[in-house]
Amino acid sequence: MSASSETPRTDTARDLPLRMLNDRLLVELDDDAAERRTGGGILIPATAAMGKRLAWANVVAAGEHVRQVAVGDRVLFDPEDRAEVELSGRTYLLLREKDVHGVADPRAGGEGTGLYL
Repeated sequence: MSASSETPRTDTARDLPLRMLNDRLLVELDDDAAERRTGGGILIPATAAMGKRLAWANVVAAGEHVRQVAVGDRVLFDPEDRAEVELSGRTYLLLREKDVHGVADPRAGGEGTGLYL
C-alpha cells in the first residue's frame, strides 16, 4: 500500500498523541448517546435499563489494517464491548473493526439516521 493511501486513516488525528495499530479504531460517542427522546417527547436517560441497544460514534483515527471503515465515518457498535481512553482531556472509545456492526450511509441526510436495531 502506498503512503498516500494510508494517510487518510492514520494521520487525520494529528492532535492526538496516539497512532492506532492493526485493526483498531478510535471513536468518539455521539452527543445524543447519553439520553434519548421518544417520538412522544419523553426523555429517556442514559442510565435507563433497556434491552440491548447499539450506539453511534464517529471514527477519529484508524489503524493501518482497517479495511471497511474510514476516519470520519459514523459507525454502529455495541457499547458493552468497549474500552475507554482519555486523551487531551477528552474521552474516546477503542474498538476493533470486527466489533463495528455497520457504517451510516452519508447520503442518508446527516444526523439522526433513524436506524435503531
